[in-house]
Amino acid sequence: MSPAAPAYRRLSVEERRSQLLEAALSLFAHRLPEEVSLDDVAEAAGVSRPLVYRYFPGGKQQLYEAALHSAAEELRHCFDEPHDGPLLPRLARALDRYLSFVGRHDAGFSALLQGGSVVETSRTTAIVDGVRRAAAEHIYSHLGVPDPGPRLRMTVRMWITAVEAASLIWLDESKQPPADELRDWLVDQLVALLTVTAARDAQTAELVRGALAAET
Repeated sequence: MSPAAPAYRRLSVEERRSQLLEAALSLFAHRLPEEVSLDDVAEAAGVSRPLVYRYFPGGKQQLYEAALHSAAEELRHCFDEPHDGPLLPRLARALDRYLSFVGRHDAGFSALLQGGSVVETSRTTAIVDGVRRAAAEHIYSHLGVPDPGPRLRMTVRMWITAVEAASLIWLDESKQPPADELRDWLVDQLVALLTVTAARDAQTAELVRGALAAET
């Protein structure tokens, strides 16, 4: 007797939505958003175009924003590092996860940060800004500063901007230097920025004398 075919299992609403988002993220990771159609998503998920519309009646814009939310959540989790052990290795591990995400999402990451997409809106921009704010809050937490002053906030935000710019250049340069070298360089840049700010800001100077002194 020939083996029985596996029984068909109807997906729940959440399972089907997750399946469609996963297919969309995979496409957006390697192609510009404006180059991806709902037909492409349907084909990648192995479903019909009307089914995609059933879950995302707002069409491609709604699907893109939902996929972006999903990617943003993954990016936020990159910084979910336990507050155990030395500070700089903690930041290095968070950057490892961040650069891994960048490497996997390639063209989609570039389109997301550089803007100019036909599907970019104030809502998509807010999603990206939310990731930046979350990253900054994680860094303040790891630095042990619950109430950062304006100069320290500016320093951290400048570093996050530098990390994003370096990530885009890294992709343009065929992911060279190797990710571990880029990670270490970015950690060193944060230390350098904090050291420069410490000369003008008492709060940052205390941080450099305390949290960073034993590691630099």
